Amino acid sequence: MIKKIGILTGGGDCCGLNQTIRGAVYRAKDFNYQLFGIHDGWKGLLEGSISPLNLIDVEELVDKAGTFLGSSRTNPYKIEDGVKKVLKTIKNYSLDAIIAVGGEDTLGVANKLFKEENLNLVGAPKTMDNDLSGTDYTFGFDSSVTRAVEAMRALEDTGRSHHRVMVLEVMGRHAGWVALFTGIACGADWILIPEYKTDIDEMCKQLQRVYARKKYALVITSEGVDLGTSEKKEELDQFGHMILRERGVGSQLNKLICEKTGLEVRHAVIGHMQRGGIPTVFDRILGLRSGVTAVNLIHEEKYGYMAGLQGNEVIGVPLEEAVSKLKVVDRKWWELAQVFFK
Repeated sequence: MIKKIGILTGGGDCCGLNQTIRGAVYRAKDFNYQLFGIHDGWKGLLEGSISPLNLIDVEELVDKAGTFLGSSRTNPYKIEDGVKKVLKTIKNYSLDAIIAVGGEDTLGVANKLFKEENLNLVGAPKTMDNDLSGTDYTFGFDSSVTRAVEAMRALEDTGRSHHRVMVLEVMGRHAGWVALFTGIACGADWILIPEYKTDIDEMCKQLQRVYARKKYALVITSEGVDLGTSEKKEELDQFGHMILRERGVGSQLNKLICEKTGLEVRHAVIGHMQRGGIPTVFDRILGLRSGVTAVNLIHEEKYGYMAGLQGNEVIGVPLEEAVSKLKVVDRKWWELAQVFFK
């Protein structure tokens, strides 16, 4: 019988995490479950950093970004005796089930623990990159795109005033959903995403055409785009992903466009501002629904599942489906964006 549930948030923070925790706490009350917050992702289970959660802890989180439980990119499978420590903490606190809230890495660990250790685990998919399979959208994505569109709107004002090409670098390591949606929504004249190699010469010709028409131009690029000009050796995190803090794709683009077109170019990097701020209504509601559904899955003993948005319903989706393949920008979406490169 389920009595105690632990909930953790792992990986990069984003809007919707606090709402997911809130939804889980409120729904747990309906089944008389006691919920415990695990601090700083999987690190909390490694170190035994856990505390009880009550309504008073979460009731005011409905409009707050980030995660008040804290997060980390800790991978217990990369730490000596990491899995043993996780299992020991779960036993010490008599946790009957775990809700893991995170992206491909956090949920990948959850899926592995479920399959190899037979733990009662369910998930909730968060990532501002929107790159998880098994769900139409992840919470955090809508807010991050909204931040980026607001930033480009401000850059457009100065670009128009000074007759410049304005380049905005947004987040997106392997998937270009944030750049794609930002670019389409703000009327960018060119978009660069990791999935499709950019013809630099064609891009510059397009920007010159646009500049001749309106005396400024707008470019959106994902941080993970490889222009083939960086000589820095990439640093990797515990999950084997390159850390992009010093890659500077926007800066590289600035130089390339200036050299090939002779136009005045400025670039900006929105960076971690995309993770915080006021969550959009979409992310608040999706986060709350995800937390409620995660507890429902535990009540139904549907372990090894996550709360995925499909159509207008939040349903149980196998974790294996979510983490087996990265959801990247497909050809139809990319062709839609190119309609507006005129």
